[in-house]
Order: sequence, then structure tokens, then C-alpha cells
Amino acid sequence: MTPMEAGRSRSAPSPLNPMRLQTAVELAARVRAGKATAEATVRVYIDAVLSGDGPLQAFAAFDPEVALEAARAVDSARNRGPLAGVPVAVKDVIDTAQYETAYGSAIYRGHRPALDAACVTLLRQSGAVILGKTVTAELATFAPGPTRNPHALSHTPGGSSSGSAAAVAAGLAPLALGTQTAGSVIRPASFCGVVGYKPSPRCVPRSGVKGTSDTLDEVGAFATSVDDIALIAAVLAQQPEWASLPALGRAGLPPRVGWTLTSRGEHVDTDMRKAVTTAAERARQCGAPVSALAWPNDFDRLFDAQRTIQFAETARALSAEFSYRRADLSVQLIEVIQEAHAFDPARYPKALAVGRACVAKIESLFEGVDVIVAPSAPGEAPASLTTTGDPLFNRPWQLLGCPVIGVPFGRGLHNLPLGVSLVARPGQDALLIEAAAWLERCWVS
Repeated sequence: MTPMEAGRSRSAPSPLNPMRLQTAVELAARVRAGKATAEATVRVYIDAVLSGDGPLQAFAAFDPEVALEAARAVDSARNRGPLAGVPVAVKDVIDTAQYETAYGSAIYRGHRPALDAACVTLLRQSGAVILGKTVTAELATFAPGPTRNPHALSHTPGGSSSGSAAAVAAGLAPLALGTQTAGSVIRPASFCGVVGYKPSPRCVPRSGVKGTSDTLDEVGAFATSVDDIALIAAVLAQQPEWASLPALGRAGLPPRVGWTLTSRGEHVDTDMRKAVTTAAERARQCGAPVSALAWPNDFDRLFDAQRTIQFAETARALSAEFSYRRADLSVQLIEVIQEAHAFDPARYPKALAVGRACVAKIESLFEGVDVIVAPSAPGEAPASLTTTGDPLFNRPWQLLGCPVIGVPFGRGLHNLPLGVSLVARPGQDALLIEAAAWLERCWVS
């Protein structure tokens, strides 16, 4: 079987218990119906972390008693929410009152926030149980943490949401939160073979999240299916109807699909190129109108503009750490900040203007299509633990503010996962979820 014949497959770890084969949708339904308790559900995943996280090092903070206490509170509650009893792992740049939140940095070792981040509060209010904190690259930037790829321990899981992607891929958690400034959700989702979701700007609250870019930062999520992404997205965005969108998408008309390698196709390896083109062809065979898209010339400026904005705003956001605790920062981060300090004063406002101009002309890219299929990364996860991979193919969508769902699609030369990005216009997250559900069914059938 070739990598592309393998198609899209769900991560399937060897379970300690059949419950770990169930989706978050199924787990929550069982707890709400009284067929399982939140405590029993959480115990399964506690056992999974205790037995499976040693070689992966996906978790930065983990306390079984804290998780079990939260699960018992769900069981004793009169009203159980849409995520009742579902364990959720949380990236360690997102504040949690019950767990240390160190932001992947020695500077904040031992830091215990007084309150949960707003997105964590929404999860708790929905009945979710915070399973623990997952490893992040340093301050959600570029220096990797210790997490390894579950599919090949000598390969990066991606970043900066490395622990969250690895935990879901290995079956240690059914859902996890991440953050993205360039490609920190979609790229590790691709490398680890799971589904990732990066919402439209300001769709999910960022209060209580360690920021690196006011313009670009977003809170996203990882799961093993589009159904589960819809469930957690409905909670995080406070849009309850989103949870039912996958069923509507699978039963509805096919989306109009465009595909592109962007203007940087020379950086896509052979397997990723095949993944994108085969995904588009499979959609056509399933009845979707499909077209190859020309990348507008002006949009080529998005790649450098996003990088400029990210670096400039990271230098600004981390100015205190750089000024007072520079010795505790990585060489990679110091170099980013120093590069930003050397920018011509006009470079940053010009980059912001590029983003605004391209958003105003976004129909020149999306004309005639509902969603775009594009690379999630240049290829498979690199065979390195000193890099989190290249976010090149995530940069334009991030600056445009497009919602993205990354879906696994086949494997590459070294039998590691590949993922393709499904991209919609800014603000069209609901349409994207429907389309992703339709395409997911197409690709696994």
C-alpha cells in the first residue's frame, strides 16, 4: 500500500481499556446518560499517562488526585455539560489554578496562577476534567521541550504545542488545548497524525494565556476526529450549535473545494505534494466540485509579513524576560528578539498593512470555493529533537485570520503521518467544520 492509498486514518494507540477507543463525543454521552462515571473515565486516562508518558514526555504537570477530585465533582453535579467527564490536557502556556503553569521556561518554574484562563473555565463549566498540563516549546516560541513524536521517538512532534499533539496521538488524552501564532497547532497535528483546529481571530478567549503576539495568537485544540473538534470548539467559542455541524456536513451537499501548494510549492516534499493532490482528487471522486487555485501575486508577501509581525510582537511581549532574565532564555529566543530589535522602524507597520490589504482582497483567492486544501507542513516530522519544524505553510493563513482544520491524510516515505489543512474564509468556522466532516467521511470511505 502506498502512502496515499493509506488515506486518512485515526490515531489508534493500543488501549489499556476499550474506553480509550471511544471518541470524546461518545465518552461525554455515556457520562451524561449515566452509563459511565466521570471518575471511571478519568481513571482510564490517568492509567494511560502513568504507563505511557515516560518515553513521550508529553506532560509537564500531572496529578492524578487533582484530576480525580474534579471528576467526582462532575459526577455529583446535577447538570452535566456537553463535555461531561471528558479529560482534556492543557498546553502549559495556558493558566490553570490547580496546576503549575511554567510556560515552558525556567523563569516561571513553580508559578501557580491564582485563576484559570478563560478557555479553561469554559471547559470546566462544560463538565470537562483538566487531566494535566502538556509540554510547550519555550514561551510558545521555537526552543523545543522534551516531548517526542509517538510515531518515532527520534522525531519532533512539532511545536510549540508539542505535548498536546503527542498526548492525543498516543491516546493519553482524548482532547487537548494548544495555541498557535504561526503553525503551533496545525503543524504538530500533521506530524503526530491527529486533527487540529485553529479558529478565526478572537473566536476563543485568550485571557489567561501567555501571549507572544497580539495580532496572531489564538487558542486551538487537538482531537482524533472532526466530531470531537466540533464538540470542544462549540464550548470554547460558546457556539453550542457547532457540536451538531459534523452530522449536517456529512448529510449535506459537498463543499466546493480548491487546492493549492501556495507560492512556495518548491518547499513541499514529494509525499506532501501527493497528499494534497490526492486529497483533492478523492474529494472530486466523492462528488465535490474541485479546482486548482492560482496563488495571487500580492499574497506572496504574507509569508514574510507574518514572520515580521510575529518576531516584532514577540520581542515586545517578552521584553521583561529579555531585559531581566536573559540568561534563562534559549539562544533561539534571544536571536529572535535581537533580530526584531534590528528591524527598520517601518518594517512592522508595513507588515501589518500587507495583512490588511490581503484580507481585503481575500476573494481573489477563495472565489468560487468554500474551503481550500493546502499543505500543513513541508512533509513528515523531521528526524530531530532540536527543532519543531518549519511553519512556512501556516504563516499566510495565520495572518489572514483564516480558520484551519488540519486532518491526517496518509503517510510519507518514512511511514510517518502527513496532514493536509482545510482552510475557510475568516469567520466561517461553522462552514469549515461542516466541510471538514464531509471530507473526512470521503477520505476514510
